[in-house]
Amino acid sequence: MVRGRMAAVMCGALLLGLALLLALTLTCSRAKNVVAVAPTPVRFFSPQFPVVDLFLGQQDQVDRLREEADVCVLVYYAPWCAHSINTRDHIQQVALRMANEVRFVGVNCWWNQGKCRKQKSFFKYPVIQLFYRRFGPIEYRGPLVGEYIESFIRKVVSPLTYLPTRSALNTFISHHEQGVVGFFEFNSSPQPPGYVTFLTSALHALRRDSQKAVRFGVVTNQEVAEGVSLREDESVYLHRRFNTSLVFPREERNFTAEAICNWVYENRESVVHWIQPTGAKSYSLEAELHKGPALLTFLPHNPLTANHQLLSEVVDVALRYRSCCLSELQFDGGIPSALLTPSGSPLPGPRCCQSLLLSGSRSESNANANSNSSASICELCVNRSAPGSTSCSPLLRSRCSVMELEAVLDSYLRNIVVPVPSTCTNLRNTYSPFSHYSACCRTLPQDPETPARSDPHCPLVVDSVTGLHCRTNKTLRFYLLDSHLSWPLAQRLGALGNQSTRTFTTIVNLRDETHYVLENADKNSLEHFILNFSAPYSPLHRHLVGHRELHPPQSLIQEVTTHSFIDTVMDPERDVLVFYYSGWCGFCTVLNHVLLRLARLFQGNSALTVARINVGLNDLPWEFMVDHLPSFLFFPKHRKQMSVKFPDSAPVTLPNLVRFILQHTGHAPQAPGAGPASLLEAELRSLQGEVLALQQAREQLSRQLAALWRENRRLAFHARALTSYHAQLQSHNAELQEQSGRLETLYREKSRQLADAVGRLQELADASEELLAENSLLKVLLTVLREREGEEPERTRKTEGKEASS
Repeated sequence: MVRGRMAAVMCGALLLGLALLLALTLTCSRAKNVVAVAPTPVRFFSPQFPVVDLFLGQQDQVDRLREEADVCVLVYYAPWCAHSINTRDHIQQVALRMANEVRFVGVNCWWNQGKCRKQKSFFKYPVIQLFYRRFGPIEYRGPLVGEYIESFIRKVVSPLTYLPTRSALNTFISHHEQGVVGFFEFNSSPQPPGYVTFLTSALHALRRDSQKAVRFGVVTNQEVAEGVSLREDESVYLHRRFNTSLVFPREERNFTAEAICNWVYENRESVVHWIQPTGAKSYSLEAELHKGPALLTFLPHNPLTANHQLLSEVVDVALRYRSCCLSELQFDGGIPSALLTPSGSPLPGPRCCQSLLLSGSRSESNANANSNSSASICELCVNRSAPGSTSCSPLLRSRCSVMELEAVLDSYLRNIVVPVPSTCTNLRNTYSPFSHYSACCRTLPQDPETPARSDPHCPLVVDSVTGLHCRTNKTLRFYLLDSHLSWPLAQRLGALGNQSTRTFTTIVNLRDETHYVLENADKNSLEHFILNFSAPYSPLHRHLVGHRELHPPQSLIQEVTTHSFIDTVMDPERDVLVFYYSGWCGFCTVLNHVLLRLARLFQGNSALTVARINVGLNDLPWEFMVDHLPSFLFFPKHRKQMSVKFPDSAPVTLPNLVRFILQHTGHAPQAPGAGPASLLEAELRSLQGEVLALQQAREQLSRQLAALWRENRRLAFHARALTSYHAQLQSHNAELQEQSGRLETLYREKSRQLADAVGRLQELADASEELLAENSLLKVLLTVLREREGEEPERTRKTEGKEASS
């Protein structure tokens, strides 16, 4: 019995599920598709240009097209994307110039029915990828400009530079970009396996860095390879300027493309860095500025043409700035005297050298030199001959330690008593049998025509910029930016004009929130600019960026900028109240009406100026800055050094501001021989002026209060009228609601009566139909009866006739 009930329950549940499924199917089948069908895409690239446009997203055809060409460029785009539309013209022009070398393919990766949309998931468009035969993809991450795109494609087409001669090799490694040289002999096979690996490592470097900061060259001649000390086949040489150049350690690492690329990027040196916008939000510049002070040079750059002259000058200065070893340093046209032995020959063995400017105390006590008219320069060298000592590269020497230089200088100053124009020593180090030192000092007269130290482009030290990287704590990093792409940033840093073809140089110190500007930079001014920045007490002045005045000077509230701040605020004949605000400060916006009422209150007072400054757009000297916003600073006349800040604890209201101004307003300056009576008279006149100002302020406040009272009464009367009108509206609304209820009741009654009348009429119609039916029946009966009545007499006559005849 239980099993029977369970079977019944299961059958019922099954039938119920089938019913629900059927209902859902019918409901979904009746639902309409409210999303419009996407239109069929059309060609994105013009057919006049050699670009294969797969506008239907045929990703399956990409592999076939890619295999047919040695180098293929894939452009994944979205037809609606503004970046894709702007890049389209650049891609078409590049394709027109490089159609014989590269195949260009465009793929619509946005259409929902295309295979590209189903197989790829890009977060931005366009996406440019390059394939070198079977290697790829190599994604391009540079600016979406035709010249940069073409330059990158040409680097992929020719990832290696062939170096047939030693002059070509020297030119290659003397370039400011990092150089890697591979030596391969092509005698045994047309393409040795090591050459293919080296070529692939160059492509890996392009994939890692689209700017190609590391250049790869190949040498096939043994004599040329010996120029960089390469004698074994399949050797890779990394040229470095500031440290010892390296050869790829095949005994420690596998000779693979990834290993070579990683080894190069682990040991490379960079002189200058190119910072290029990628077309999207990026923190690349901020990350570089957080590393320390940076020298930014904006110059017009075209990667397909010759470099700008300023680029060569900046690279040369950067190389000498980083060259801490002085084996190639020239001093007064020759080798420093400290590098020579008493016989005139150079010092043997590895050595380090440094040029120092002696302080006044040492030069006076040891050389009796006049510090006002001369300066003492010492060239110090330490020769290290100890086994296992670290040395520099063949071209550059290592940096001297502070202890070594101190020992050399102290020993020299103790031994040299009588000053001579040029005194040199060459002694063995007392504390080490494996090294000796040499020193050479000279006194340089001060040129009376030398510019003053306040000139920001006048060098403060006699030594050049060579090796300054190791002699200062304010180490600079050198960066280059294309002014065509980054000129808005240059304008924010203080560049004048809207011409992106100009050059602009600045030093940005993000930690100190300062930056310095150099106008019309050349090689000499750039060196002086760097030297002055590196000085312990730099004469450079912080550059202040300001905007033009937003309001005319005769307005009620004077808007001051960076350029007009000093002239306005430091006017000795006027009291100045300055309101510090910013566009992003919400509290500042709330206080605008208070400042406007204050300015109206003191309108016509020639002794007080109400001003404000947007510190978000205008830089100020540190002594005039505030720690938070909003803030009020009052600068009294004749006592500008006694500026007062409005207390943070007091609410910013009109009475408090008026009281603050009257409390700290300036007084007339005192005469040197003024007596007590004159001082009292001046104080009395000042008090009378304050009383008069208070009376005028009270009268103006009274007028304003009277106007406010009248306005309040008018508003009260208006409120009362509105209240009565509202009550009338409410009563009228109640009447309308009541009348609506009555009409609704009447409507229901009439509807009911009409329904009754309709029913009665229907009954009457039915009764009339019945009567009509009965009337017809009666008519038929009467007719029958009449016929019967007519037949009976005739029968009677016939009967009687028969009887009579019979």
